[in-house]
Parts: sequence; structure tokens; C-alpha cells
Amino acid sequence: MARYVFITGGVVSSLGKGLASAALGALLQARGFSVRLRKLDPYLNVDPGTMSPFEHGEVFVTDDGAETDLDLGHYERFTGVAARQTDSVSSGRIYSSVLEKERRGDYLGKTIQVIPHVTNEIKDFLTIGADEVDFMLCEIGGTVGDIEGLPFFEAIRQFGQERPRGQCIFMHLTLLPWIAASGELKTKPTQHSVKELRSIGIAPDVLVCRSERPIPEKEREKLALFCNVRPDSVIAAYDLKSIYEAPLAYHREGLDQAVLDAFGISPAPKPTLDRWDDVADRVFNPEGEVRVAIVGKYTQLEDAYKSIAEALTHGGMANRVKVRIDWVDAELFEREDPAPYLENFHAILVPGGFGERGTEGKIRAAQFAREHKVPYLGICLGMQMAVVEAARNLAGMKTAGSQEFDHEAGEARFEPVIFHLKEWIKDNQKIARDVLDDKGGTMRLGAFAASLKDGSKVAEIYGSHRIEERHRHRYEVDIKYKDALENSGLVFSGMSPDGRLPEIVEIKDHPWYIGVQFHPELKSKPFAPHPLFADFVRAAVEMSRLV
Repeated sequence: MARYVFITGGVVSSLGKGLASAALGALLQARGFSVRLRKLDPYLNVDPGTMSPFEHGEVFVTDDGAETDLDLGHYERFTGVAARQTDSVSSGRIYSSVLEKERRGDYLGKTIQVIPHVTNEIKDFLTIGADEVDFMLCEIGGTVGDIEGLPFFEAIRQFGQERPRGQCIFMHLTLLPWIAASGELKTKPTQHSVKELRSIGIAPDVLVCRSERPIPEKEREKLALFCNVRPDSVIAAYDLKSIYEAPLAYHREGLDQAVLDAFGISPAPKPTLDRWDDVADRVFNPEGEVRVAIVGKYTQLEDAYKSIAEALTHGGMANRVKVRIDWVDAELFEREDPAPYLENFHAILVPGGFGERGTEGKIRAAQFAREHKVPYLGICLGMQMAVVEAARNLAGMKTAGSQEFDHEAGEARFEPVIFHLKEWIKDNQKIARDVLDDKGGTMRLGAFAASLKDGSKVAEIYGSHRIEERHRHRYEVDIKYKDALENSGLVFSGMSPDGRLPEIVEIKDHPWYIGVQFHPELKSKPFAPHPLFADFVRAAVEMSRLV
């Protein structure tokens, strides 16, 4: 039966609970334990799938087709444990489940209340898969005191009381602000945050304190005294140059030891941190630098492309170079020539997105990369816009476009080389969708297989002729245009196993030009860079030697 660590936050949001959770998971693994990480979010959306990237950052997709919070990406990248649908839940999903049961009569006519019905639903969620791992790390979104988070805090309080003694601990992450005028770190916000937590029946066992400055011993003792934790369980969390330093930094501060001590696990297995030593060495000791332009439509918020940025960093690690990313708004190229903006980059990446805004700029970025022989990686919509560019400028289909944009405009303006996918096979079952269906959870989601063409660049990169990658999209390249596009030089080098859906395209006679319908960034890890990103950065390194 798993031991549970509940990670909560206080004072302010965005302190790094997800990163702390992921780093703790990696450290427990380094000591030989198996782990799984979960995120409980208080918002009322059923999942982040329909939320704007500007609101919530990227949507992380699991193999089994769940649209989840981006923190699950941190969990996977740090532990290598593939996230599941059961590793992410929101208030919306909890309430939906409770209301469905009420409508079916499962509660036998009882009055439905937050306690016990909502809290019981949360507790049932927490127990899923508890017999599979040694530790279950559960992060509660938001901060203590938020009204929408109260059912989750009450549920984990009850859960801790109901489990055998010593099976659950609570880790609280707070902020120690530095007041420049007085030259002091202030502990009072943390004291108030812990007081708020204790007022709802939860006493933290480990206190993780974010701070810009070293925490003096006097302040650590004060925090331990007033927050009722052991002095060696007050853990400093300083700002880092790279998130991949976090496991080593938290280990130096004693986080993993404090957690094991709280569970009474003694003697604790010694950690093996060679993996993270190597990751840190590759991050902090690069042997060169390449510049990559990400031409997207949500560039004002870097978290919208979090996994892509991290996958590029992993590709840099694989090649022992630093990848310097420049964010370029695709709409800029709808007004201006992309050449002056892109000519000094060693590679161009066009990511996914939804809607017509910025797509003509993405098409022009793809055209620039093709004509100037700059390494190009198009992901999802970035692949579709590369196909549209090839259709217009290589195959002579001047009105080529996407059915997605015609649907938005309410009129037929384009020859739809990209069409709305109405049915596909998932787990040997046919799934049907209509363009007017609800938006949430109706895309082609999760892991799907693809067959790679003999002699293609992607087959060489993967070292295999069959792959499985994660998808998140409603529109596909129409196979009826395959011959015309291939005769023009666009190779369909990856197809679905039944040959109906194009998965990968590449350009003949180009150093590196690949578009993929899936999201390879979601499976990349610092200790196992995705082969596409590793080779993309390698091509950027080659380009840097030519310019």
C-alpha cells in the first residue's frame, strides 16, 4: 500500500509546487522507491482542454488520452513515469461525477452535500492505483485559504485521519519575502499560511520555503518553533539557474531525508544521483550554442509551449549545446517579410494551435525554412501549415487551406487539403465526431501508432519503422492530395497503420525539414531526449557551422 505525500502551497501562487513535487519524486526514485504523482486542481473546468493557453498554459496529454495540467509534464520529465487519466482531477470533474451519480439514483435519495459526498469522491480518486507504488505524491493546486480549494483540503484531512498512522504526511510550500528596506527575510507570511492550514485540521510535517536569499539559522529555528515542525524539516528552496538542478538542490537541502524521516523510514536507502549529475553537467557545461525561432500564436505566455521549450533543452543536452529560444509572434509575418527576422536563426520550429489567427504567418515561416534550407520542425498545426505551403507553392494549388478556417468563416474559401476528421480507430473501437460536437474531450487524443517509410529521414532518426506518439487535434491532412504533393517533393514518410491518416511529412533535398501531426515534445525527458528533438538540434548545430 502506497504512502502518501500531500503537497500544498501558501502565501502566493506559482511558487513551484509542481517542480518541488517532481523533484521529490525523482529523489525517492534515486533511493530505489517507486512513485506516482497526481494533481488535484480546484477550478470548475472538467479539464484544461477547452481553456485558453493564455489562461492556463499548455495542455499536457497522456497516452490514454487525458487532457491535463502542465504540471503532469514536469512529473513525467523528472520521473519518467507515464502519466495517466487517473493522475489529474479538477473540481469540475469531481462535481460532474457526483451529479451523474445523483441523477442515476446512486445516493438513494439522500441530500447531496460537499461533506461527505464531494469529499468521498475526492478520496476515492486518491486511492486509485495505491497498491502499485511505494509513494503517491499528490499536489493540491492553488493556495491554502482559497475558497474553491476547501473541499480538497477537507478531503485530504479526512484521508490522513482514516489511513493507518504514519501512512500520510503533509508538505507545505511557502514564500519567505525579502524586505530590502529593512534587509530582512520575513517569516510572518509563512506563519500565517501554516496557521490557516492548521485551522482546517492539517499540520505540515515538512516546510519548504522559497527564498531569494540564504535562510539564517535563527529564522529556520523561528519557523520550526512557530510552525510546529522539526528544525531539519524546514527546507530552503532557492531560485535556480535551471529547473533540472532541482533534484540535486533539494537533496542538498535534505528534502528527501526529511520526508523519509517523517514516515519513520530508517535507515533510509542511500540515493544514486548519477543520472542527475549527468543532466546538470550537460546543462551547465555546453560546448556551443544554437538559436531556434519558435514561430507561434501564443508566444506572449511561454508556458503555452512549456513542453516544447523543455524538449529543445533536452535536444541541446543530447548534443552538449545550449539552445537559445526566441519567441516570434506568427501574426508578425502576416504583415512583414519573415526574412529579416529569421535569417540569423539556425533552426525554425512552428508549434501547434487552434484557429486561423496567425496561420498565414506560420505558412510564410515554413516557406522561408524550405527555400533557405533552414532546419524546420512543424508540430501539429505547424505540420499542417507546412503541407498547405507545399500545396500552394510546389503543387500549384493556390487556394489550398484548411477546413478548420472555412468552418470559422462560415464559407468555403479554400481547397481543403486539411479536413475535419470525423472518425478514427482507438483501442480497436471506432470513434465518430462531428464538427458541431462539444469541444471538450472530442479531439483525437492520446497515443496512436504510425508506420514509417523505408529510407525516410524519420525512420533513420527513430531507428524503427513503427512508433507510437501522442495526438491532440481535430483536423488531418487529406490523403486524397498525397500523390500530387509527393510528386511535388513532399514525402509522406509516416502514416497510420491502416494507411488512411498522414502522420509525418518531410521535404526531399532539404537538410532537415519534417512535419509531424503528433506532439513529440510530450515524451521527451532530460535523461532521454526525444529522438526528433535531439536530431533537430543536431541539424541546427550543423547549420550554425555554415553561417
